Amino acid sequence: MDLDAYVLAHAHEWQRLDQLVRSRRLSGAESDELVERYQQVATHLSVVRTSAPDASLVAHLSSLLARSRNRAVGTRVGSWRGVQSFFVERFPAALYRLRWWWLGCFAANVVVTAVMMWWLLDNPQVEQSLLSPSEVDQLVNEDFEGYYSEYAASHFAAQVWVNNAWVAALCIALGILGFPVVTLLFQNILNLAVIGSVMMRHDRGELFWGLILPHGLLELTAVFVAGGVGLRLFWSWIEPRGLTRTQSIAREGRTAATVSLGLVVVLAVSGVIEAFVTPSGLPTAARVGIGILAELTFFAYVFVLGRNAVHRGFTGDLDATLLEDRVATQA
Repeated sequence: MDLDAYVLAHAHEWQRLDQLVRSRRLSGAESDELVERYQQVATHLSVVRTSAPDASLVAHLSSLLARSRNRAVGTRVGSWRGVQSFFVERFPAALYRLRWWWLGCFAANVVVTAVMMWWLLDNPQVEQSLLSPSEVDQLVNEDFEGYYSEYAASHFAAQVWVNNAWVAALCIALGILGFPVVTLLFQNILNLAVIGSVMMRHDRGELFWGLILPHGLLELTAVFVAGGVGLRLFWSWIEPRGLTRTQSIAREGRTAATVSLGLVVVLAVSGVIEAFVTPSGLPTAARVGIGILAELTFFAYVFVLGRNAVHRGFTGDLDATLLEDRVATQA
């Protein structure tokens, strides 16, 4: 196909569609014309992709079609209805569909943490090689407990949220590479195992678990979810499951983006708990109970809302109407 000739033949139709999209108000006839032009240009895009895939022209027509679609059906992404759909359908559906990945990540990290704690408790010489006696005394008697009340609660909540959101984002962003996710998760649980073993060896286990569990249950679950989703993204190009590798990575990448946005809220909740509940004067049982309740609420969200959303056809991917236009053409 002669691309220059094709562009010359149809450029006026593309310009007209652009004019309709930019118009502040459309009459009934113009609205009908917008839909008709949209269909024409979608066909043109398909022809260009098939016969003469020029990257700049494909990008231009795709952008034009996206703006046309939003003008035709109304912009839904920024609406409250879109936000509701995200948290009731897309996010829980993504969590449920990918549940075996992040549950496996969850279980593996819990087991490895428990084994490391047991080994460290059984090998006190390792602690001595990592920390001096004065550092151990500082950690056990002051630093660990003081960490949760060192800053104003609101400032601490923001600090915790940013830190954990960054770790979760790295797990997803580096997921395509696979190994960096494992490294990030190991570093995370190594710190937990070392500090936990030190506290328990010095008879401060009750304090350790009483301060970790209220926020840590939900916080670590969110990090393990990010790790599992990141590893699924890595696996999407190893085993594309009937799709091309590009299609497989694109689908799982969009789902990973859905999960990362949702985890921002989950980590915000854990940050609030860490700032306002963990250091509070509530009895240890009450604080841990709040943490368990938050964790159970998350699992109910996934396995009730998520399962129902999946049964209704949601996967965590973008709605089909928001994906790239694909129009079949005849030769």
